[in-house]
Amino acid sequence: MTRTTGRPGGAARWLPVGAAALAAVMAGIVTGGAGVARAEAPSPAGPAPVVTRAALDPSLTAGRGADVAFVEQEAENATTNGTLIGPGRAAYTLASEASGRRAVSLAPGQFVEFTLPKAANAITVRYSIPDAPTGGGITAPLDVSVGHRHPRTMTLTSQYAWLYNQYPFSNDPTAGLLHPDWWITECSCVPAATTPTPTITTPFRPHHFYDEQRLLLGRTHPAGSLVRLAVPTGSIAAWTVIDLLDSELVGPPRVVPVAANVLAFGADPTGRRDSADALDRAISFARRTKLKVYLPPGTYQVNRHILVDDVTIEGAGNWYTVVKGREVPLSTPAPDGSVHTGVGFYGKAASAGGSRNVHLAHFAIEGDVRERVDTDQVNGVGGALSHSSIDSLHLRHTKVGLWFDGPMTDLRVTNNVIVDQIADGLNFHTGVTDSLVRNNFVRNTGDDALAMWSEKTGNARNTLDHNTVQSPVLANGIAIYGGTDNTVSHNLVADPVREGSAIQVGARFGAEAFTGHLRITNNTTARAGTYELNWNIGLGAIWFYALDRSIDADIQVVGDHYLDNTYNAIMLVSDWPVKDLHSITNVHFTDVRVDGTGTSVVSARSAGSASFANVDARNVGAVGVNNCGSFHFTPAGSEFSLTDLGGNDGGWLAPWQLPNTITCDDRPPVVTPPPPSTW
Repeated sequence: MTRTTGRPGGAARWLPVGAAALAAVMAGIVTGGAGVARAEAPSPAGPAPVVTRAALDPSLTAGRGADVAFVEQEAENATTNGTLIGPGRAAYTLASEASGRRAVSLAPGQFVEFTLPKAANAITVRYSIPDAPTGGGITAPLDVSVGHRHPRTMTLTSQYAWLYNQYPFSNDPTAGLLHPDWWITECSCVPAATTPTPTITTPFRPHHFYDEQRLLLGRTHPAGSLVRLAVPTGSIAAWTVIDLLDSELVGPPRVVPVAANVLAFGADPTGRRDSADALDRAISFARRTKLKVYLPPGTYQVNRHILVDDVTIEGAGNWYTVVKGREVPLSTPAPDGSVHTGVGFYGKAASAGGSRNVHLAHFAIEGDVRERVDTDQVNGVGGALSHSSIDSLHLRHTKVGLWFDGPMTDLRVTNNVIVDQIADGLNFHTGVTDSLVRNNFVRNTGDDALAMWSEKTGNARNTLDHNTVQSPVLANGIAIYGGTDNTVSHNLVADPVREGSAIQVGARFGAEAFTGHLRITNNTTARAGTYELNWNIGLGAIWFYALDRSIDADIQVVGDHYLDNTYNAIMLVSDWPVKDLHSITNVHFTDVRVDGTGTSVVSARSAGSASFANVDARNVGAVGVNNCGSFHFTPAGSEFSLTDLGGNDGGWLAPWQLPNTITCDDRPPVVTPPPPSTW
């Protein structure tokens, strides 16, 4: 999604971001206390491991988020002779993009050591290393050893990280402003309209620091084994930041004996030769013979789209079967505006009737996308897929993991891992109906992690359920832009970094209106509510935004838990130029828990109303309700009113604030909340 540049209410103030932040990062400057040094050799069994979910105690997330095969351990809870960084939530810093807002920085010769909580034969390491001085990334080694065994070398890269500048961002740290005619917070001005022209130091707004690597260990190691990640003394990386380790017990490769095996059609499992034509031949044969297509273990080079319709394609498991391609520049732009192509499995366009009965499962798709070009169709899975399913894929380094352009219906997206995307994780775009997104794990997207965008044609009756979202670098964890009778339930969303919230309900981007109902139920958010640099204000963990039109559908928010909120828990806002045109009404909060806010429980910056029943709050950093309405400050009170339906504990919704007392503090001081705990 493109970013807005308006700002509701009040003037912006100058903030020292950009070059100073990057200088601190590139120099390896870190905050927080030093890690625990370990002088002796590691013992066969280590200390008790600390297992988390989204850097939270699992007891705080029970029943929410994806049920995944791996176990998460944060580096800050492991043994290290490196340096802890964080906690910190300011954008453009390594701490802010780390899971839980903390990580460990290693110099050459240093290590971090984890104790396996369960038997495992595979690990995933989330890390960051520096960019090259002129962009493009570097590679650097990381030694991995388990239980005194000879270390194996994992090759880390920053080629898919480190973006700079204004949307849609640049890979060049030396580039000047991409949009000098946009408002920027750094000078509280529009540079092209300011005399004298302000100096903007480069690199400007560095972000998207992290990437991750997977490694099969070759044997199963029992619980209690020590996994040491060590930076060799000769590494060219001045620092290596380790964010977390995921460990997993991967089963043997799947075999589909009666199938169109792609090897029989000339596919190369070594990845040396392009296998796209071989996949096409296998798909054609499978459709004629009513067989599945099977991709045995291997890496298959594919540098273009694979068209899928009425076919089932299965791999040996996403740890074993990898479909990997290069991003290829096009000599002339495609009709859809693409200037590159690359690996991706695409249904037919909706205008051509779309595809039906497509089932993709049990393989990985790895792209080569290093820059954001919004017109490019370089997504892992795309097109229009009706009466279809996407299951147990692993997608990384594409523009968007799964982008669907409807109209289309009855798609099931389940049990996938979507990481390290340059833009969204998944987007239901235009007329997607009766579809389900369940039990997916999404980490490190460059835009909304899970989105429904009702552009031109409304989405309807879709459900986002039991998904986990971690560390979207820009925008929201879950975003719903218009639509009818949709549901967002039992999700876990943590650590959005910039210009977004854990959950956004947005009348924006030209979306059709919200109609019918919207159910937002039993979700948990953590460390959410980011800084909106265009407005110079903090957002809520859940954010209602009336930009293009009013929001007046029946919206029920029931059973949500908003934990450790950076600013507000709940925000309702209309952009300043349209604040007298649009309002937000008919929003109802029931059985909600708020544990920790940097500012208020509710921030209202719009005309409208909402009701509250059994909304319990504690550790509130400012006045419970920051009610600015639409900033007219009338003698009759705010243009936004609150209805107390009872049971709202914690003193945050006091009688004197009802129904519409003006309590407006445009930018209240932020009080860091304590860590969340069991209610």
